[in-house]
Amino acid sequence: MTLTDIATEVGMHKSAMLRYFETREDIFLRLAASAWQDWAAEVRDRIGALTTCPTTAQPEWGTTARTIAGILAQSLVTRPLFCDLLAHTLMNLERNVSLDTVRDFKLCAIAEVAAIGDTLDAVTPLDADQARSVVATATSMAGALWQMAAPGTHLRALYETDPELAHSVVEVEPSVTGILTALLTGYASDPA
Repeated sequence: MTLTDIATEVGMHKSAMLRYFETREDIFLRLAASAWQDWAAEVRDRIGALTTCPTTAQPEWGTTARTIAGILAQSLVTRPLFCDLLAHTLMNLERNVSLDTVRDFKLCAIAEVAAIGDTLDAVTPLDADQARSVVATATSMAGALWQMAAPGTHLRALYETDPELAHSVVEVEPSVTGILTALLTGYASDPA
């Protein structure tokens, strides 16, 4: 998608759009920043609503870890644009904008990771670094797996119909849930 395509879609001339945005990547980074804020608000509300949380030493921690992992995974997969933007941010979007724009975006994303981390830290026995690591892993894996799960229509159809390629079909939510459950459980078994 080009800047001209975007300008046409919103009924502006490209030169008028360039008054507000440096490049198309600038537009997508702003969308990504907004998506970070929306996603983080929902996740903080949902995780903050967990009223009882066992310590990592209690047997119930496994169930709680899976619940938290499921909240993170489900909230991401219901935001396909966010998952797509997560994948493209580092690969493309940060490359064709000013350093100030990258800095603003990064500060927004870091603040949202910290805010969710603080919520996790408050309702779980995780420390702040572990909680932030869980959030960073969730978004990193969602972005990467989303690209594998949603290839072009023809590729997806090929993967789904060819038994030798069936393993190429990725289900993002259960994959992210499993990864995060393992991470949370691993933190529970590591006293350091």
